[in-house]
Amino acid sequence: MMRNKINLYIANPRGFCAGVDRAIQIVEMALEKYGAPVYVRHEIVHNKFVVEGLKKRGAVFVDELDEVPDGVPVVFSAHGVPKSVPKEAERRKMLYVDATCPLVSKVHREAERHEKSGADIIMIGHAGHAEVIGTMGQVGEGRIKLVEKTKDVEKLELLDENNVAYITQTTLSLDDTADIIAALKVRFPSIADPKKEDICYATTNRQGAVKALAKKADAVLIIGAPNSSNSKRLVEVANREGCKSMLIQRAMDIDWNWVLDVENIGISAGASAPEILVEEVIEAFRKRYDVHLETVKTVEENVQFKLPAILMREE
Repeated sequence: MMRNKINLYIANPRGFCAGVDRAIQIVEMALEKYGAPVYVRHEIVHNKFVVEGLKKRGAVFVDELDEVPDGVPVVFSAHGVPKSVPKEAERRKMLYVDATCPLVSKVHREAERHEKSGADIIMIGHAGHAEVIGTMGQVGEGRIKLVEKTKDVEKLELLDENNVAYITQTTLSLDDTADIIAALKVRFPSIADPKKEDICYATTNRQGAVKALAKKADAVLIIGAPNSSNSKRLVEVANREGCKSMLIQRAMDIDWNWVLDVENIGISAGASAPEILVEEVIEAFRKRYDVHLETVKTVEENVQFKLPAILMREE
């Protein structure tokens, strides 16, 4: 029996970014150095497959430090933490390793700098996201206001409208954020831009790659977790480009009726989704179709971040 042909266009870059790679490596190195259990405050990255894999090796994931017993190491997730967290860890004399992505740390330093200069700080981001909670927790209460949508800009009440700065979550939609920034600049003409773009290189690159996919594909599958901001933004980017898109965690989540009459499928993965899940999805298509595979490459990535000194030291 003849099998239907299908074209799979695979985005490059996709999947793990340098910050996620580093965070996972930090937990693995901590397990090697200190032995199990190693506690991790929050999911190290937003991906169930990754978290489950680390659990099997002896990582214990908790929501807050009060769930961590004395005398065991604890790792802070890649999304960053409020200042109160390391402060509490120091009070308890805990051994902690900070796996905050260096690009998130850069936004933290910006927030501190604006606070020192007396500026009103506006953060563009999603309420409740771990990165937003961590960044807003870098400055005193009431010093930073959150904006999620363009319409929120009009409601802002600031102490000094002539001394305003904005920062952003690193995993936002470039297009949506540009609209919010434009609205902020209309309302506060003297608002200060970040010294360097806050939306990280990986978010930018993956969104650019999905835009390229959407030009070739009739539908786009994004592999990522439902609580992964950057993965959800990739779905939105494809939809915005006029290409239907769906978020899946694994091959088992593919709705085969959804792709029934589609000849050209784009596939990408959020920054916290490992390559093995991309391969799993491709293999699932191969079991059902005669697959033609093509990579859509938009940019070369070669970013690497240093590991924390505490893990590199020999005891």
